[in-house]
Amino acid sequence: MGRLTTRSPVTRITLNDGDSAVRRRADTLVVEEPLEIRIVGEALTVTMRTPGHDLELAAGFLVSEGVIAASGDLRSAIHCGGPGTGSAATPLLTIGPAAVGTPASTENTYNVLDIALAPGLAPLITDIARNFYTTSSCGVCGTASIEAIEKQSRYDVATDAAAVDAAVITTLPDTLRAGQAVFEKTGGLHAAALFDAASGELLVLREDVGRHNAVDKVVGWAVLEDRLPLTGTVLQVSGRASFELVQKAVMAGIPILSAVSAPSSLAVELAAASGLTLVGFVRGSSMNVYSRPDRVRVPAPSRL
Repeated sequence: MGRLTTRSPVTRITLNDGDSAVRRRADTLVVEEPLEIRIVGEALTVTMRTPGHDLELAAGFLVSEGVIAASGDLRSAIHCGGPGTGSAATPLLTIGPAAVGTPASTENTYNVLDIALAPGLAPLITDIARNFYTTSSCGVCGTASIEAIEKQSRYDVATDAAAVDAAVITTLPDTLRAGQAVFEKTGGLHAAALFDAASGELLVLREDVGRHNAVDKVVGWAVLEDRLPLTGTVLQVSGRASFELVQKAVMAGIPILSAVSAPSSLAVELAAASGLTLVGFVRGSSMNVYSRPDRVRVPAPSRL
């Protein structure tokens, strides 16, 4: 797994009917490191993330911030060593008609990503008028005000005709869990996966120490594959559904968001206002649908 995981000594304590056992052992931990995202050399944000798929993470973040909305909005990206490292910039990806969808390195030794945007988009960065600082537990902690994160999506999810069988939704958490290779080793990662609503086919799955980063990586994959807007899809996430995750789904044109745990009140309000279908507490054969339940197909009840 490279820098995705590391090993650390731990003291294992086991209590059993008044008896105890203490032993030293090695434990596998998920790696958490900062990633600084720059736009043509200007620092934009620092996020704590699990290294890997950094270009996807940055592209998805820029979609959620309303800076880009398509692969053509990106010109190039390089990894560089960061302050004080002395490392030269390392080309990561040149984006153009022949290069869209070129896979980025999933493992790297750099924590600074410098992105160039298409002509005409650079001035949008100055309009943000703030620097971001995000953490693995809260993606909007550094946002200056609520007005700054209430963005207008270029895609209207309310008009998306997507529909999904309730039975399909019940299978998504298990599919998500089965695809979490790093979680299997560490138990310390969130995950997000994109599914085709009609067939239930898994399109992409990403893991990260931050649930918002996992979603950004999924959306960034779609950017590099030139698939925005993500009409007719379902986004399944581990954990709860926050306001920010609903916002990211809306900004990417995803009509259905499903979570294994509870949504927040603000997440429900935003989903209802945007016309997004928000599903929570997807556990076993049951779920709660908080907005736009018309997209979730339920079989007619059997009659005796």
